Amino acid sequence: MSDKIVMVSGCYDLLHAGHVAFFKTAAQFGKLHVYVGQDQNIKQLKGKAPYFSQDERKYMVGAIRYVEKANIGSGFGMLDFADDMKQLKPDIFVVNHDGFTESKKQLCEENGVELVVLDRIPEEGLPARSSSDSKKELKFPY
Repeated sequence: MSDKIVMVSGCYDLLHAGHVAFFKTAAQFGKLHVYVGQDQNIKQLKGKAPYFSQDERKYMVGAIRYVEKANIGSGFGMLDFADDMKQLKPDIFVVNHDGFTESKKQLCEENGVELVVLDRIPEEGLPARSSSDSKKELKFPY
């Protein structure tokens, strides 16, 4: 494994195999640091509080073997990890195609961080998952 520092950010409220596959792939670039969104930020962005608290989500994400360190994001808004990026100084920031935005690209450029955009590929033999679709199937109220 590389000594590079890799950063990802997200909600990770309904943790599933797709998240683990994403972490596994991201960790191939170096030591993976995951930032989970604060409860208040998720509530603001999605209109509902997360099902699992930020501390629970941090614990679950941190228990995954591909994750070097799990953290709670310090900021708010869609770029709630911006200050964390400045502090961590990662070599690489990883997102899935559906998580890519021009503002993330610009933030990486401003901080001299390489942006890697991945295809959403499930682990072999497992179905593709998204938290949004899973929540609809489970009839979560958000």
